Amino acid sequence: LAIGHFFFFFNGSHTTIESMKKNWNGKRVLILGAARQGLALARWLALHGAHVKLSDMRSADELRLVRESLAEVQIDWALGGHPLELLDSTDVLCLSGGIPLTLPIVAAAVARGIPLSNDSQIFMEVVPCKTIGITGSAGKTTTTTLVGRMAKNAYGDRTFIGGNIGDPLLNYVDEMKPADIAILELSSFQLEQMTISPNVAAILNITPNHLDRHGTMEAYTAAKARILAFQSKADTAILGRDDHGAWNLRDKVQGKLLTFSMHDLDEGMNGTYLHEGLLNLRDGNAYLPLMLREKILLRGEHNVANVLAAFAIGHAAGFPLDA
Repeated sequence: LAIGHFFFFFNGSHTTIESMKKNWNGKRVLILGAARQGLALARWLALHGAHVKLSDMRSADELRLVRESLAEVQIDWALGGHPLELLDSTDVLCLSGGIPLTLPIVAAAVARGIPLSNDSQIFMEVVPCKTIGITGSAGKTTTTTLVGRMAKNAYGDRTFIGGNIGDPLLNYVDEMKPADIAILELSSFQLEQMTISPNVAAILNITPNHLDRHGTMEAYTAAKARILAFQSKADTAILGRDDHGAWNLRDKVQGKLLTFSMHDLDEGMNGTYLHEGLLNLRDGNAYLPLMLREKILLRGEHNVANVLAAFAIGHAAGFPLDA
């Protein structure tokens, strides 16, 4: 399924999704995949009044423990396959992370005009606080973890970290407050279906990856670029300067652009960079030395780049320098 075709379809169905954002009561939702993300989504939607059906290729016996973990909520199960008839009673189709858009039931849903969504999209629809999203072909887990540590220094236990790592944040969204902060690692699989961008969005790098899923490098890049597509002028994007795949997306930035580099930044660029063994931050007329290269205990030059990225993201999010 071409990403361009999918993007057109999803925008065409956006009014339907918009109408469901605040009220899932009575909506018929089919979730494909009873893994971590699908289970969190099933529980949350069921608690918010949706009629949830969870479909998985595995048998009832294989999923016994999983089904027991959701025993307190009303969920219907369709196990052993994904028959197309499931779509006859479906208002929205939600995909777990590993479900490809080329799966017959997904293609059939698209053909019928049934909107697609996922746990990260639905989280972003209801999250009340500032959000940071981090994606990339490499380094996103390390960078997300580093930013999470910084955020905890600034926000304490009002910091929520998840997405593609740890617990799905949908498990905690009902307890979040406007003054909190949510940090998400986002995969290309999750971004494919998203029509909301985080307030601070970072693309570390884009190199060939998951092409068995996306088909072409262009489709994979388009999926990553969606993290920027729905930002406003008040938002900030961070793109890796040393990576052609990430840096070539700078014309898609809606708001402020920051970067990070292992080399000096060109005149007029704002962000973090390495110069003579010192990590620095430049933003307009402001200049801050951050830390010595030798203080970084993570091994490898790639981790110096991850630290530079984390500093740029933390600055964009407004973390105090001490944090």
